[in-house]
Amino acid sequence: MIGKGSFGSVFLGTLKKPRSRFSCFPSAMAVKSAEVSVSASLQKEKEVLDNVKGCPYVIGCFGEEITTQDNGEMVYNLLLEYASGGTLADSIEKSDGCGLPEYDVKRYTKSILKGLRHIHDCGYVHCDLKPENVLLVPTINSSGNFVAKIGDFGLAKRSAQSKKRRFDLDLYLRGTPLYLAPETVIERVQEPSSDIWALGCVVCKMLTGKSPWDRVEELNTEDLLRMIGDRRELPKIPSDISDEARGFLKACLVRKRMFRFTAEMLMDHTFLASVGEHDDEVKDKGLLDVQDEELVAAPSFSWSETDSEFSGSSFSGDWSLYSDDASGFSSWSEEDEDSEVQFIESSGKKVSLVGPLNCLASTIPIGA
Repeated sequence: MIGKGSFGSVFLGTLKKPRSRFSCFPSAMAVKSAEVSVSASLQKEKEVLDNVKGCPYVIGCFGEEITTQDNGEMVYNLLLEYASGGTLADSIEKSDGCGLPEYDVKRYTKSILKGLRHIHDCGYVHCDLKPENVLLVPTINSSGNFVAKIGDFGLAKRSAQSKKRRFDLDLYLRGTPLYLAPETVIERVQEPSSDIWALGCVVCKMLTGKSPWDRVEELNTEDLLRMIGDRRELPKIPSDISDEARGFLKACLVRKRMFRFTAEMLMDHTFLASVGEHDDEVKDKGLLDVQDEELVAAPSFSWSETDSEFSGSSFSGDWSLYSDDASGFSSWSEEDEDSEVQFIESSGKKVSLVGPLNCLASTIPIGA
């Protein structure tokens, strides 16, 4: 086990016999698992990943599987690309609050934008873009560098444009309060422009180690949402960054979504001009080849809590699960300091909370 969250657990699986019939799979995979009875979020993530596959800046999916443990419990498993560099949140935390080097921020931002552009073109909104959900995979042409890939699609939804509807209002908000766009807090609207707002918050966090909503006093979730929903409040754009970076953040953090840049427009921003086309090529080019084979399900395998290997099936001789605390893959940490809340509605000029605040894991829709 290398991670745990509200949806279940994540295991690291490694290929024991590279020349076996499973050699089409990569040498290591991340396996997200949950009891079948509570696996709706993982199954939804699989559906979304199937519909947005084909982009090297979206975490790869190799299939799904239902297995049976020794106690008879049925488990749903989602087989994903393993990101040995951990999450973007891990890298930011290691900077001791100083942020990442600006060129690294540019590279990661361009990768995320390419992923968002593809997701939006496929008719989806991620709804929970944040550093914890951006995974780092080694690049192909330089050791020690990583490319950013978007992961965790458990809260993704189809955009209104893909449904040919004007709006797609949810009963519940999706995502993490610190990264919610104003229109999401006020109107309960989450469309591609909402992901762009979240991207601006992520870039600010990469550049400075802080959120654009950071204040001297610590804000609780209710105060934070009131601030985001207040039309008089503006996110704080750092003054100690380059003019190009400031311009990029201003293009993302526009309160009125109709004036916010799209992913396509941001690709041409001067902030990203110095990033070469091949600076962020992924290392594992076999990923897309495997995806093209449309592997819907892997061969059957099972494991028990006391046995770290797959056992009792044809899969047991080729794959094993092991604990790897130093792997850096902590996208689904058991500890989650972000909170979920029920929706806020606007009434005239006032923004008021409806219902009590709920502290839930960010992989569950607010109010669930």
